[in-house]
Amino acid sequence: MMTKSNLSQTFKKTFDTTDTPRTFFAPGRINLIGEHTDYNGGHVLPASISFGTYALGQKRSDQKLRFYSMNFPNMGVIECDLSNLDYTKEDGWANYPKGMLLYLQKSGYEFSYGADILFYGNIPNSAGLSSSASIEMATGVLLEGLFDLKIDRVHMVQLGQKVENEYIGVNSGIMDQFAIGMGKKDHAILLNCQTLNYEYAPLELKGYVIQIINTNKQRTLAGSKYNERRQQCDQAIIDLQTKLSITSLGDLTKAEFDQHKHLIKDVTNQKRAKHAVYENARTLEALEKLRESDLKGFGKCMNESHLSLKQDYEVTGMELDTIVQAAWDQEGVLGARMTGAGFGGCAIAIVDKDKIEDFKKNVNAIYYKAIGYDATFYTATIGDGAKEVTEGVLK
Repeated sequence: MMTKSNLSQTFKKTFDTTDTPRTFFAPGRINLIGEHTDYNGGHVLPASISFGTYALGQKRSDQKLRFYSMNFPNMGVIECDLSNLDYTKEDGWANYPKGMLLYLQKSGYEFSYGADILFYGNIPNSAGLSSSASIEMATGVLLEGLFDLKIDRVHMVQLGQKVENEYIGVNSGIMDQFAIGMGKKDHAILLNCQTLNYEYAPLELKGYVIQIINTNKQRTLAGSKYNERRQQCDQAIIDLQTKLSITSLGDLTKAEFDQHKHLIKDVTNQKRAKHAVYENARTLEALEKLRESDLKGFGKCMNESHLSLKQDYEVTGMELDTIVQAAWDQEGVLGARMTGAGFGGCAIAIVDKDKIEDFKKNVNAIYYKAIGYDATFYTATIGDGAKEVTEGVLK
């Protein structure tokens, strides 16, 4: 098991120091429901999980920045200077913390010294649990702590999204950073992605657990198809705006969409918009189910979400569909769906904890037979958002 002491020793060895660094953590996230609604001005219902990114750091006495990731040891220590935080392709993963530093600088926060920072993440690579936003938020809370800054947490979240959009060049919504920055133990967050209004919803699973199932398919299509779906939804809004005064698809009810969908000229764009509108309504319904402690009703919403992502948004693919169908067929499963951008990555299921071993064995057997390699299973606990770590044993 990884401990704070293990990480601290690696830090000292890597950066040749005897000083003990401070340790910070930012979780990954799952989205329980509300997929591809965030950039469409709708609602999402994410939660921060026990897997995430640890960031250990200490201030330097000069302007130098040194980054090291235990997940990418072959890249060694990546160095730059506070005066030059421009995006550099060769810096790979280190562009995420560099971007956070740059945008904090641009927001008026001053760093008179550089820092040595070590990262260690236990989020599975390419699983779609948002490791990039986790690195951004881990960097944010580390810098806040090391330099004694007072950063409004929602502002930090917004800067993380800005790094993703403007610095890295991925046209993502704000959900990932928000869930990771604002997470709360044993709660999901209902977030309106247009207004950033949010509320916490108690996640009382009783005798059930949230199972994350990684398809282990590399998400090679996710970036390009993601941007394509955004363009299709943007075009649908332009078409709808010929008659309606709306700013996003999240402004529409299902009835309003059905009444005006003929305005969307392209049939494919019509399907994309339908998913965004219906999924937004489904997310609000799912929140009510949680409030009523109706896990069965919540699971039904999850199932409907997956079908919409498969048929109308077309972002699932064979691997995710195989996993989800296999999950639906198991005893003790209340609901299952893909989570994240799609085209690989993960699905989630709500499973009776007494049936979990049979569930994993049976689902994996079906998946292996259809796809030719194993899935990986993780049981998620819902934890707090980004913060400093003081305990010795890490999750």
